Amino acid sequence: MFGFIPLNKPSGFTSHDCVAKVRRLLKIKKVGHGGTLDPAATGVLPIAVGKATRLLPFLPENKAYQAIIRFGIQTTTDDLQGEVIKREPASDLSIEAIEALLSQFLGEIEQIPPMYSAIQRDGKRLYELARKGETVEVPVRTVRVDKIEVLGLYTGEFPELVLNIECGPGTYIRAIARDIGEKLGVGGTLAALTRTESCGMILSETVTFEGLEKQIEQGTFSLLKPELCLNHLPKITLSLEEGKRWCQGQKIAIDPSKLVTFSPIIQVYNEAEDFLGMSQIISKDTHYILKPKVVIN
Repeated sequence: MFGFIPLNKPSGFTSHDCVAKVRRLLKIKKVGHGGTLDPAATGVLPIAVGKATRLLPFLPENKAYQAIIRFGIQTTTDDLQGEVIKREPASDLSIEAIEALLSQFLGEIEQIPPMYSAIQRDGKRLYELARKGETVEVPVRTVRVDKIEVLGLYTGEFPELVLNIECGPGTYIRAIARDIGEKLGVGGTLAALTRTESCGMILSETVTFEGLEKQIEQGTFSLLKPELCLNHLPKITLSLEEGKRWCQGQKIAIDPSKLVTFSPIIQVYNEAEDFLGMSQIISKDTHYILKPKVVIN
């Protein structure tokens, strides 16, 4: 087996739980995932099967989420899974006040990740330190947010804001929820999160565990071909002989005219249209060198 599954992760499952279940269903050990989701979150969790696990680092990095932020509440984890540390009604909050500050969260921004996160500090996960009651300084990181769109505001004692967020890797939506609440002066926490896009896979094309089990039972299950998930990268086609040599680890010299666009990483195929793997391109004076990076065939 070789390919990807665009899984719709259910709430209550860790990303590791999902990998373990796919292993059992497909009866194969080599399974991995792209982009961890918190247990309470749902949505797109890319699953790689077989040698496709080696291709996870090359998939598109951008992600998109639908998030619900509840105002007037602050928690230890910046979501509803944590202990409430402050609770004060925010019924006077207006959509105008919210929209006026959202631009502060666009572009490259500095973000302090939640204390309960998988980031390592001195060799230990932050959530492990937090559970022991240890207080450490959480390192600030720079992340990229491309779009924040208001989808709705449900008013009441503890208003809930629905956002569409498109961002780069490493962005914590829990931190955005916390920081928006802080800037509004009412506090905020993430009430619900669904990832709508990850690694080039979108929510409308995902499969649930129930759907996956049914496909396997009916014999209709198939994996996404890797090239469908790598089409953001250019590709090159080698002759059968060149492809054979490349797969053996040899560097191949190519004419620059063979490349439509230059990219440091490129997909490699042979004339039989077999996907061979991923290659690094090294620029020389009059030509390029294809250096094997991940060989699949």
